[in-house]
Amino acid sequence: MSTRIVVVGGGTAGVRLAQRLPVTLLGEEPHAPYNRVLLADVLAGRYAPEVIALPAPLEPVRRGVRAVRIDRAARTVECDDGTEVGYDRLVLATGSNPVLPPLRGLRGSLLPSGVHPFRTLDDCLELRAVVRPGVRAVVIGGGLLGVSAARALAALGAEVVLTQQGERLMERQLDASASELLRTHVESLGVEVHTECRVSGLRQRDGAVTAVELADGFVLDAQVVVLACGVRPRIGLARDAGLDVRTGVVVDDQLRTSDPYIHAIGDCAEHAGRVYGLAGPALEQADALADILRSEETEATEAAPAAGTATLPAELAASLPAELAAPRPAYTGTRALTRLTLGGPEAGLEALDLAAFGEATPLPGDDVVQLTDATRRAYRKVVVRGDRLVGGVLLGDLAAVGTLARAWEGDETLPDAPLLHLLTHDGGS
Repeated sequence: MSTRIVVVGGGTAGVRLAQRLPVTLLGEEPHAPYNRVLLADVLAGRYAPEVIALPAPLEPVRRGVRAVRIDRAARTVECDDGTEVGYDRLVLATGSNPVLPPLRGLRGSLLPSGVHPFRTLDDCLELRAVVRPGVRAVVIGGGLLGVSAARALAALGAEVVLTQQGERLMERQLDASASELLRTHVESLGVEVHTECRVSGLRQRDGAVTAVELADGFVLDAQVVVLACGVRPRIGLARDAGLDVRTGVVVDDQLRTSDPYIHAIGDCAEHAGRVYGLAGPALEQADALADILRSEETEATEAAPAAGTATLPAELAASLPAELAAPRPAYTGTRALTRLTLGGPEAGLEALDLAAFGEATPLPGDDVVQLTDATRRAYRKVVVRGDRLVGGVLLGDLAAVGTLARAWEGDETLPDAPLLHLLTHDGGS
């Protein structure tokens, strides 16, 4: 491509785009781009850091370079090393930052010794350096990230307490029954779980954390505290450049921001009012944008005729029937499925597989099919609205997840077979 494309961000979305198109990729971290989904496995010792490296992009990544300013008029990106990079199209793939909760003992981004976020490979390596058998560790946050971190710390032999402010673990993805099964499994790993438990502050001595204070006055001794309270889109660069920003950087179906020369994908992007914050949508957005940019390059080339070549007048071309015009690539949203494996050989226990998608809590009038096998620690549930599958949860036995995911992602009309068929058919995972 002759268009100069600059991508800010060396995470999942940015690297995926750089694998499909020749771009200048600015990566803030010093490491080669890696799969963030597998960080808990690195922490647990299941994988070495180099194992989770992503496939190399078409062009070398500029590592350890942070974009600090966008000059939209000049179409340049200023970096923290003093260099400027010009662009024809700029893609923001800046990802997200960990949420630091408003606790006594935390002052902005300055964390006491022993307190760690869990978002980057450096976070993971720092935790591995301080966690050893018998260390008392408290994980704040019982969502997907917190459960993964607690499992990994337990695999290292730490004495782990997992605190969750909500009523149940992974409440965004799981219903009450599935969450209870998950809790039982996490506790079988040696993790002490507290739900409906609000953390109010941290105790310190000589700049190092010593305990976690709960709102009810209870105190948890801690040598290590992991903050797994969710993430927030990194929108500072876009906001400072005057782009339309809400929860994330607002984009349309062409993944364009309010500046037609700037796009956004991944955790920082907000499409149709939604920020996904998951790897699946980030990959789909990167693939969609690659098709969009490639299509625009082709259109631009075809619109520039060779000397002596006649073209249709613009008004005549615009009057052609829509069916004669090739459809332009677009991104219309993602249906994201969450998958997680807990336990495994490093924990000395049988692994527990989990998958969740769509709406696991039914509305009035929905049909629900639910199967539970306590002896096999297996749970399956799907929610059907009319003739469409709208959500489901599977724990322990994912044999049907392939069939269910395809029906849900494709928004397919379900067959007239009994609903039980949805949970008993082995469509592959």
